[in-house]
Amino acid sequence: MFEATQVVFYYAVSPVHMGAGSAIGAIDSPIQREVHTQHPMFAGSGLKGALRHHFNRAWPRAEGDSSKPHSLISRIFGPDTSASDFAGALSLSDAQLVALPVRSLKGGFAYVTSPLALARIQRLAQQANLPCTWTVPEVAENKALAASTTLLGQRPGAAGNAIADQLVLEAFEFTTTVDDRLQKIAKWIADYAMPTSASAFFANKFKTDLVLLNDTDFAHFARHAMVVEPHVCIDDETGAAKGTALFYVENLPPETLMVGLAQASIERFKKNSRNNDSAALLDAAQVLAQVFTGQGDTQPGISGKLLQIGGDATTGRGLVLVQACPQS
Repeated sequence: MFEATQVVFYYAVSPVHMGAGSAIGAIDSPIQREVHTQHPMFAGSGLKGALRHHFNRAWPRAEGDSSKPHSLISRIFGPDTSASDFAGALSLSDAQLVALPVRSLKGGFAYVTSPLALARIQRLAQQANLPCTWTVPEVAENKALAASTTLLGQRPGAAGNAIADQLVLEAFEFTTTVDDRLQKIAKWIADYAMPTSASAFFANKFKTDLVLLNDTDFAHFARHAMVVEPHVCIDDETGAAKGTALFYVENLPPETLMVGLAQASIERFKKNSRNNDSAALLDAAQVLAQVFTGQGDTQPGISGKLLQIGGDATTGRGLVLVQACPQS
């Protein structure tokens, strides 16, 4: 069905609330999570809707009718109405978790990942024919692998000498080994996910401060290392909370890295509407290029730019930096 595939990274610049719509527990408005892992995720439908909204604003309106969006938007994403007429040419997968920012005793925070998260990146890269020659290391529970010594503290050794192998994340301590394989992985991800000069600081930090935890240990942070914000409506007369207006909203923290696939087919069209005078159909590679690279200043692509997704946009939430990897 799809003839072109591209890996796309999403780097959270602000807290992101992609809401799940329902809650069980103390958090009234939780974020979207995978059922089987409980890792945060971005639903592909939400990403596609955010992209469509972005291009409705970024691209010029239809010629002769400023109330209508650019015709290429419908050709790529599908019609606004009468969706049964034809399908869009672009498909976005759910975005999966790559690395979480977790508070560290040294270095401010670490980018924390797991073997499961790395294996998923590798699988996506293979589907998109993106060169990926590294292997996923294994790590035991309560242990960690690090890309460098920058986050490691010292402990006294048996002979009285100091050993720098202690990593403190939140309230947890992990005995840590620096691993050359993780250095290679960190560089690969940073080079593809943060290639621009604007992201140079974070790319360099990712290369030195990536930490690999066992899937069990990582699951704790994936579940509990989120930003939880109280929201309240104030009564104008009393100056206090209005009734039961206090509620709690969960957000993915800034500096989180997610990954997904963008896939495309040749443009489709309404049955019996195609004729020799119609504009040339974009092929699958051209569809992806139009979305991520763009066409000059009038139809800019989204790769390397900020996209607003999820809720609470007016309070600065939902800003993610989109970075598409090169097509093979």
